[in-house]
Amino acid sequence: MRFSRRHSLLVAVVLCASATVVARPTAADSDRGGAGGAPAEEGVSARVARLFEEAAVATQRYEAGREAAEAQKAKTDRLEKLLARERKQIAVLNADLGRIARAQYREGGGVPYTAQMLFAKDPDELMRGQRAAWQADLAVNNAVAKSRRAETRLAEDEAGAATAWRALEEWKTGLSRTKKAIERKLEAAQWTLQGQADEAVAAGACRGAVRLDQPDGGPSSAWVAPVATYELSAGFGSGGERWASRHTGQDFAVPIGTPVRAVGAGRVVKVSCGGAFGIEIVVEHADGYFTQYAHLAAVTVDQGDRVGPGRWIGQSGTTGNSTGPHLHFEVRVTPELGSGVDPVPWLRKHGVKL
Repeated sequence: MRFSRRHSLLVAVVLCASATVVARPTAADSDRGGAGGAPAEEGVSARVARLFEEAAVATQRYEAGREAAEAQKAKTDRLEKLLARERKQIAVLNADLGRIARAQYREGGGVPYTAQMLFAKDPDELMRGQRAAWQADLAVNNAVAKSRRAETRLAEDEAGAATAWRALEEWKTGLSRTKKAIERKLEAAQWTLQGQADEAVAAGACRGAVRLDQPDGGPSSAWVAPVATYELSAGFGSGGERWASRHTGQDFAVPIGTPVRAVGAGRVVKVSCGGAFGIEIVVEHADGYFTQYAHLAAVTVDQGDRVGPGRWIGQSGTTGNSTGPHLHFEVRVTPELGSGVDPVPWLRKHGVKL
C-alpha cells in the first residue's frame, strides 16, 4: 500500500489554507465620507454599504473554509480507514516474522552448516537444505524491511493529516473572528443610519440624496427585484392588526441599510419623509405604472432623476409605521396610495420571479 499521493494532497491542502489566511479580510475600522463638505449621514450610508460588502466577502470565505474543512474531515476519515488497514498489515507482517523464524529453525535453518554437511545423505539434500535456508533468510529480511517502511509511512501520514486539520481549524477560527467583528461594526452603523432617518421623519423633511458608489456592471435584464437578497414577508392583500385595511404591497424582509434597486427604468416622481410610509420613493415607468419603495433609511436619488434597472435608489430601514426592518414595495396605476396591484404577478410578467 502506498501513501505518497495522499501525503502530497495533504500538503497541498495545508499550503492552500495558509495562503487563504494571508488573503482573508480585515475588519473595517474607518469611515469613508463623501466629497468635501458632505453631510455626516453620507458617511454613515457609505459605511453601511461598504460593511455589507465586506460582510458578504467574509461570509463567502467562511463558507469556503467550512466546506474545505468538511472535505478535509472526509479525507481524514478515509485516511484513518486506510491507516487502520495498514496497522493490520503491519501486525500480519510481525506475525509472519515469527512464523518464518520458527519454520526456519524447525527446517534446519538454525543447524550449523558443518553439521548439515555431516548429516546430509547426499549432495542434493544438502543443496536443498541450503536453498531453503537462504530463501527463509531472504523472506525474513524482506518482511522486516517492509514492516519498517510501512511503519514509517504510517507515522508520516498521521502527522500530515493532523497538520492539515489544525491549519484548517485555525483558518476557520480566524475568519470567524473577522466576520463577527465586521458584523458588530455593521450593526452599529445600521442603527446610526436608522437614528438619522428617524430624526428626518420626525422633522418631516428629507436630508437630501446620499450619493453611493453604484455596483459594477448593469443587470442582464430590463427588470429586476427591488432587493438582491431577501425573504418575502407580508404579501399583497393580506390582513392583520398592523393595517387598517388590506396590505397594499409586498414586503421584503431585509436588514437596515440594504441597497434598494429600481425595478426598471423610469423617473423619480416623489421623494418624501414622514407619514405612515416613513421615507419613501415613487418611480414612474414607461408603461404607465408606478413603483413605490417605503420605510427607507436613506435615499440616493432626488425627485426628477432618471434611473435604470438595478440602480441603487435608497437603503432599506424601518421608518414610519413599521414593525421591523423591511422594504415595502408597491406597484400602482397612479402615484398615489389606493391604486395598487399585486406586485408579484406584475413582476412575473416582466420576467422577475420572486
